[in-house]
Formats: sequence, C-alpha cells, structure tokens
Amino acid sequence: MRVVKEHETRRTEIIDTAEEFFLTKGYEKTTINDILKKIGIAKGTFYHYFKSKEEVMDAVIMRVVDQDRSIAQEVLKTDLGSLEKVLLFLNKQSAAGNQRKSEMLEQFHQTENALMKQRALEGTLKYVCPVLAQMIEEGNQTGEFSTEYPLESIQFLIAGIQSLSDERMLEDDPEMIQRKLISFVEFIFRILGINEEMTNKQITTEQLIQVFIN
Repeated sequence: MRVVKEHETRRTEIIDTAEEFFLTKGYEKTTINDILKKIGIAKGTFYHYFKSKEEVMDAVIMRVVDQDRSIAQEVLKTDLGSLEKVLLFLNKQSAAGNQRKSEMLEQFHQTENALMKQRALEGTLKYVCPVLAQMIEEGNQTGEFSTEYPLESIQFLIAGIQSLSDERMLEDDPEMIQRKLISFVEFIFRILGINEEMTNKQITTEQLIQVFIN
C-alpha cells in the first residue's frame, strides 16, 4: 500500500507543478525541465509517470473535466426542473469565484495554448455532456424541452459557449457583445426546444446572460 501511495503522491505532485507552470507561463512556454527543477526530480522519474509534456497536460485538463462532471452528476440528482438543472450547472462550473479555473480559462484564450483549449473542450463534450444530456432527456419527458437529439444539442450549446467566450475576448463593442449574447440565448431556446409556456423567457434570458458574462 505504501508503494501505491507514494506513486500516486509523486504523480499528483507532477500534475500540480505542471498546472502551476501552465497557468503562469502557458503550455507552450513550459518545459519538462521547468517541472523537474521545481520538484527536484530526475528526467527518468518524470518519464516513469508521463510519456511527454502533452500527456501531463492531458492529466491537468482531465482533472478539471472530472470536477465539472462531478458537478453535473450532483446537479442531476437534485429535485429541480430540467431547465433549472442546466442553469445551476452552468453557474456552478463557471469561473466566477474560482480563481484557479479563471486563470486556466485566461490561458486558454492565448493563441499559444490552443491545444489546451482544444483538449478541454474535447473532454467536456465526451465526459460531461452525456450527464447534461440526461437533464435534457428528463426535460423532454416533462415537456420542458423538445429535442430529438439531447446529447448533440447540449454539445452544440457547450461548444457555442466557448466560441462566445472567445468572441467576447476579441470584441470591444458592448452593444455588439449584447446582441451576440441575446442571439445565443435565442439559439439555446430553439435547439433545446424550450417550452416558453412553462418558463419565463425574460428571466431565463437574464439568467443565461449572467452566466455568460461571468
């Protein structure tokens, strides 16, 4: 048991250190030697746990993805309505109030860290969206939603949120940003087939926009 514990402790230490460098220097500018010097280990020790810098990056990203999946699973178990569950998840997994996640998302917007952003999106679509799709399926059954493609719809929604976030970083016209936010909310209503007779569209629109600007 001690050997297993030491193995996991060292692996976690490498992931923690790599994450720290990725947040401060960015993925592309971080070297394996940076990680080795910080921890004080030999190159052979690093390669015992990870085959490359890219592999340790995947471990960093998957830790974030696993956290978001856990949040989604917790929200799924609540007694809230389906739309309320989706809104709660989006609020909980946002960077608001989470300094470390905010720093990581900031790095994602740097062009040299495009691979990190791509892997994070891939992980979210593959591991988090299936849980969110269960919320959409529940909504189909209760009449809150009406879509034949729960998984694909939520994947488009999540990918759209990232695209919208990227555009907000580049767009400096407040009016244009607001127009894009409102149009994206309209897209969400249509792709999920949200039943407007069962929800207050104005309040839901305001809630979604608040999520997007956090």
